[in-house]
Amino acid sequence: MSRSTVVRPEEIRRHNLSQVLREIHRYGELTRAELTTSLGLNRSTIGDLVGDLVRRGMVDEHVPGGGDKAGRPSHVVAPRPDGPYVLAVELDVERIVSAAVGLGGRVHVRRETTIVEPAPGEVVDRIAADALALAAEMPASATLVGVGVSAPGTVHVTEGLVVHAPNIRWRDVPLGQALAERLPGLDIRIGNNANLGALAEHQRGAARQMRDVVYVTGSVGVGGGVIVDGTLLQGSNGYAGEIGHIMLDPDGPSCHCGSNGCVETIIGEHALLRYAGVTDLGPAAVAAVLADAERGSPRAAEAVVRVATSLGRTLAILINVFNPEAVVVGDTLAEILRIECATIERELAHRAKAESRAVTPLITPALGRDSALIGASELAFQHVLASAV
Repeated sequence: MSRSTVVRPEEIRRHNLSQVLREIHRYGELTRAELTTSLGLNRSTIGDLVGDLVRRGMVDEHVPGGGDKAGRPSHVVAPRPDGPYVLAVELDVERIVSAAVGLGGRVHVRRETTIVEPAPGEVVDRIAADALALAAEMPASATLVGVGVSAPGTVHVTEGLVVHAPNIRWRDVPLGQALAERLPGLDIRIGNNANLGALAEHQRGAARQMRDVVYVTGSVGVGGGVIVDGTLLQGSNGYAGEIGHIMLDPDGPSCHCGSNGCVETIIGEHALLRYAGVTDLGPAAVAAVLADAERGSPRAAEAVVRVATSLGRTLAILINVFNPEAVVVGDTLAEILRIECATIERELAHRAKAESRAVTPLITPALGRDSALIGASELAFQHVLASAV
């Protein structure tokens, strides 16, 4: 065996330490016995690794109920509430949400700001200001260890570049670099909102126990994230999952991507409003159309049916291509699913392969509209979990 292939003891220890921290981060409070079973390490090794994480200020450990008496109950290990945390940011078309998120996915504090077509500089200023404001609300011992940002567009993940976010009118914005200049010394990562929503629902949401999942989210834009064998499908540059730009109708409305009849132009919120004959835009207008549809207003109801029909066709394509264990449908599309589930199911019965459809339920996000925000925190924690520092 060459020297280059020798695995040193410190590398093995670092790997094991990372594995223990990952388990605690994903599942929260665990006993040493549970860690021993899940990781396949012996009790003394687990005890040593947990002790190391305690000394690093990452986890707490205690003996449950009655102390360490006869029967020696297994020590319980949990993320330390005043330990390391990340700044998670969701940049959306109409708002910026920033949150301090600790190990275990716990949201400690959050701030939300309404925005209208924000310039990149304004967004960077807002995120930097939120970082300071949230830090002031955290315990003195808590340490900010990273920043994760969910952006509503195409993101080059290795460069932190927002390549194209048409709904906020951004192109080739070096968001990662700009934030690094304002928040020096921090690991900063940028991701697409739908990919991060998929990551969050897989890690700690509705798809937690699944290996193959498709996540579809829709508001102004339509996006998607795909989990394949437990791993987020990103593509060579992070551009995978552009579900909103599957072409459904070559003679359909023009899309900002340069094509026609993309999914986004047919099932997005703007399409719903257009079908309903509503000229106003924004969440209030969308909510009004959905409410009118449920009250039986013919034009609103017809608009919802049109969106549901095209949504069913889109989901059929995804089920046929990916054969997932489930499809998670979020944001406004979750409301369409709730109101017109029967229409969507009819399309699936007609267009999806029966073998795949039979094992693919349609579910809604367990994290609600926070999926992308929590996904941003998971992105920010990746380097901490890999190195356990």
